[in-house]
Amino acid sequence: MPPGLRINAVAFISAQNHPIIVRTFSAQDETAIKYHYIAHTSLDVIEERVNAAGGKSTDCYLGLLYAMEDVAVYGYITPLKVKIVLALALSDSVVRDVEINMIFKALHMAYYSSISNPFLTHSDTSDSSQDGSRTLTVGSTKWKNFRRRIDEITRVVGSPSTTSVG
Repeated sequence: MPPGLRINAVAFISAQNHPIIVRTFSAQDETAIKYHYIAHTSLDVIEERVNAAGGKSTDCYLGLLYAMEDVAVYGYITPLKVKIVLALALSDSVVRDVEINMIFKALHMAYYSSISNPFLTHSDTSDSSQDGSRTLTVGSTKWKNFRRRIDEITRVVGSPSTTSVG
């Protein structure tokens, strides 16, 4: 990973466009709403890209969605239409798509491992029963492992590489 790569936020959004989790990694609490806004505005770009491909694209990685003043926003859509949005701090270093795709695959596997847990219960709410979806209570303690995995992935990406060649 390039040394200047820093993740500001990660968002998981359901197939029905409901936020599953928006995890921010900046020092200020007031920026959390900014990343909720970024996650929701990226849904329009993701929908355009999916519709432009005709729904027949087998590649989950959507690439750079857009860039704002200090953030580059990347997108990924799973085969079950769960969207993952990644907000990276803009820097002067070159960011390769292969590296971003590896981050998305790690995040996707963390989500997949969490929802595959047979002991994890999904809560049903009266609002979600209208569209037939189940609300995932990511704030609950049973999802602590999922949040920990997201934090671990961002920590590994943000830390300088300590491996040596030779």
